[in-house]
Amino acid sequence: MEVTLEEMLRAREDRVRRQEAMLRRYGGPLISFSMNMPGPVKDSPLLRRAFRAGRAQLEAGLRAWSLPVLAREERLASTGCEGLYAAAGPAEKVKELCVSIEEGSSLGRLWDMDVLSPGGSRLAREAVGGRPRGCMVCGKAGRGCASRRLHAVSELQEAARRILTSHFAAADRDRAAALATQALLEEVCVTPKPGLVDCANTGSHRDMDLFTFLRSAAALTPYWARCVETGMETAAEPPGAAFQALRQAGRAAERTMFAATGGVNTHKGAIFTLGLLCGAAGRLWRPEGPCRDPERLLEQCAALARTPYVPRSVSEPKMPSLNRASCSSTSALVSGLAVTLRHWAGVRTARKHLPSVTRCRVPINSHRDASSRNLEPCISPQFPTNTPCSTKMSSMYGRMAPPTCSICRFTMPRVSGSLSMPFPSVS
Repeated sequence: MEVTLEEMLRAREDRVRRQEAMLRRYGGPLISFSMNMPGPVKDSPLLRRAFRAGRAQLEAGLRAWSLPVLAREERLASTGCEGLYAAAGPAEKVKELCVSIEEGSSLGRLWDMDVLSPGGSRLAREAVGGRPRGCMVCGKAGRGCASRRLHAVSELQEAARRILTSHFAAADRDRAAALATQALLEEVCVTPKPGLVDCANTGSHRDMDLFTFLRSAAALTPYWARCVETGMETAAEPPGAAFQALRQAGRAAERTMFAATGGVNTHKGAIFTLGLLCGAAGRLWRPEGPCRDPERLLEQCAALARTPYVPRSVSEPKMPSLNRASCSSTSALVSGLAVTLRHWAGVRTARKHLPSVTRCRVPINSHRDASSRNLEPCISPQFPTNTPCSTKMSSMYGRMAPPTCSICRFTMPRVSGSLSMPFPSVS
């Protein structure tokens, strides 16, 4: 929505009145935070996201610098987003904080964090060692470009759009990578997991332990970011093109994993599943915010997973030439390939099994977050330490009553009449 010059002037006069009222009431330095956006459009979902990002930085900085906030006032209107903060502390220290926030973020050129002294005067950036602001189009320091109108409004708007898009693309990519790594770390720490590596033992494995998984998870962090980037870059292309690009990144990630673990397969399945999910998130990403709808993400995963299988080399057998009938025994093929065909695993199961994430795991995580308790009580059956593993496995796979948290009485949900655990395996 475009605003007129008269509307902007009225909004500025109203802001000055509110600033004066807060200065009279609290008597300390006042932060006036707004967005520096060229053109007649001053409000949009993307601009509000940028404003929230700046507000979060400002509030975190005030806490870290021990500058209490006495009062705050926020207005979101068609004339732009505005925030007023009455702080307790020296005005110079407050201004130094605001300058460090503006200069420390790629969005800083679009943030205006003015600081008014108790007397109402505006503190200059240079007074606390700040650099003069540069032009958002050409980067030249000072206000020469603006005062001489060297750049058209359309140029300024496009430059602002690039700043916003590149910042949030990088932020969301890194956030997705951090969440994927966190998922791997939490998965291996879930205890007990009979037969699998957990915090207590290595289960049936002799070639890996908890630290093998930790090294692998750390080494794979850049891969998740690359998958999100690949999804963003191929968003306008058919799913098949995106999947082939993800496949190449996945092969590189496998090599990275083996290098970190000394040749041990710790996360090959996660490289496919989480890589597919990160790629889907990238394809659905928008500067206004990442996709937070699990169903849409899973539908995108399904679209990616429908890509026909392409052999890695001419010597590799083509999957379409094989069928379940020809693999009734494992003598014809290695057992892993027979299982793949018999259970239609790999990309063919992504659409079938990923919905259990929304129907089972999401309720568990929501419950855990709401209860603010440790991960273990709410997802692990409560067994005495001397309970046989066979009894534990029976409870895990539904032949006993669903496990219930002994603390909060949360019961594991069932899917299609059988118990669905957070990490089911094909039986």
